[in-house]
Amino acid sequence: MAEQPGSDDGEPVVLVEVAERVATVWLNRPARRNALNRALVRRLWEVVGTLDADDGVDVIILTGTDPAFCAGVDLKEAASADGGLLSADMEMPERGLLPDLAKPVIGAVNGPTATGGLELAMSCDLLIASDRARFADTHSRVGVMPGGGMTVRLARWIGLPRAKQMSITGDYIDADTALRWGLVNEVVAHADLLGRARLIAASVVSNDPRGVRTVLSMYDQGAATTENEAWPIEHTAARAWAADSRASGEELDRRRAAVTDRGRRQLPTAAP
Repeated sequence: MAEQPGSDDGEPVVLVEVAERVATVWLNRPARRNALNRALVRRLWEVVGTLDADDGVDVIILTGTDPAFCAGVDLKEAASADGGLLSADMEMPERGLLPDLAKPVIGAVNGPTATGGLELAMSCDLLIASDRARFADTHSRVGVMPGGGMTVRLARWIGLPRAKQMSITGDYIDADTALRWGLVNEVVAHADLLGRARLIAASVVSNDPRGVRTVLSMYDQGAATTENEAWPIEHTAARAWAADSRASGEELDRRRAAVTDRGRRQLPTAAP
């Protein structure tokens, strides 16, 4: 685990490890349950921006140093003279709590995540949760309003009535409920969390990276508009891809055979 510049009580606020084209990024303020302060957020943006531009990285995994994923905005800093992340002069990304990235980000939610932490989690492309994970929107309990996409994304992920329930009660839901509601893709034993996230990342790495980033962009553009407007976005991207494709017929046949073989190994056909 490589230390990165920036400190919190003498410790780096973000940790990074890169192996086999997968970067794992840890929020590292465990004493504050990885609460978001200026130093952590600015360092996180710097780190993921660098990884997004790194030709040696195809996938980013975002997690927290135990025991929590992220407790949200650091209210102690927010109550200080400069207001921390809640200051009016704090520039934030236009959508969510991560900058726009071309590469997929897998959130590995290792423990409780609340409010701004939940907004950060939903800035990832998909979420794998530990059985210790818990999720809440406590904005109304602490007396602040969402600014990182809660009222935009939560309803799209779990449905409007459930999103409203989470936001107006401030109650936590457990990992199994989050799975049932569609907030997370999978729930695994805590000890298996990073292993499972890295296995998914390895599947992504095995694909054409340009194709992965193109289809991610198509999903994101489509999700930001209406269904009627999303159709031409997909059609335009597909035509551009076809016009730019360098694959020969022989190469496409090889790829199809490889996909078929992989599918048979993943889901073997029952013997007659």
